[in-house]
Amino acid sequence: MKKQMIKDLRTGDEVETQALILEINRVPFSAPHRAGESFLKLILGDVSGRVKAVMWDPPREDEEIKPDDVVFVRGSVGDYHGPQVVISDLRKLDPAKVNRSFFQPVSKRDPKEMMAELKKVIDEDIEDKDLRALLELFFNEGEFSRRFALAPAARTIHHNYVSGLLEHTLEVVFFCRQQAVLYPDKIQLDLLLTGAFLHDIGKIDEYRQESLSFEFTDRGKLVGHISIGKEMLDRKLAELPNFSPRLKLELEHMMLAHHGNREWGSPEVPKTIHAFALYYADLLSARLNQFAILMDKHVPDSGDWMDWDRFLERSIYVPPAEESEKSL
Repeated sequence: MKKQMIKDLRTGDEVETQALILEINRVPFSAPHRAGESFLKLILGDVSGRVKAVMWDPPREDEEIKPDDVVFVRGSVGDYHGPQVVISDLRKLDPAKVNRSFFQPVSKRDPKEMMAELKKVIDEDIEDKDLRALLELFFNEGEFSRRFALAPAARTIHHNYVSGLLEHTLEVVFFCRQQAVLYPDKIQLDLLLTGAFLHDIGKIDEYRQESLSFEFTDRGKLVGHISIGKEMLDRKLAELPNFSPRLKLELEHMMLAHHGNREWGSPEVPKTIHAFALYYADLLSARLNQFAILMDKHVPDSGDWMDWDRFLERSIYVPPAEESEKSL
């Protein structure tokens, strides 16, 4: 059976395809004649997008479908505040027989090439022996490097695809380097780059990499990647008893302050130039990627403005192609 991609579904279409369960809730009917019964509200997804769905006569609770399951869906597309699939049949599929490429997006860049680029920066730009030794403890470890190269940088907001963490890290390295060029006498480049390499390492334990929708691990939900990453840093520093106390303190602060604001989950706000530079490099990489992902989904025939994005907290303007070309 040919896979129907979610982005191509239109009101009135008949649906017979595979989909990933992103959200599912069993909701009781409010109508008196259906007291004690319930229906399902769902969000279905694949690499092309997501769509709301409803199933009025769901499977029995002992046949429960849960998030991250891949299911066969039969139904039709209606219109309820936008497209909504009305499901008539829903069956869980064997994950071993599912084509993961339909449901799990991947970076456009080759992870081997990106990892080679990362290690080249370590070899050529990390001059301090303590910083180099620390990075080699991390990135010369095969299992850590493998997981780092495949992890997403987030579940939904930015770089939320296989190898997204590695791609995001290299972008942060790039933006950090530009800031150091402007303030060479104030910023220690190899210290800032080390912070860029390590700031998100906790994400390899925050998300379940085997999960098609990058579900959080229990530690990811309860502890979070900042604290997990700080623990990982502490363990490696313990293997380097002669590590510079000044650099140790700077790196600890950079790790704890890289989200910038306490309301964004940052235990500390940036109080050094290196932490401040890292925070803005991290933020710039994330925000530009959010814009890029939305622009890739833009359908030119739908107009110049995209729908409101709750993460960017704005709608974005995408000029027609001919205007973009004229401006070049």
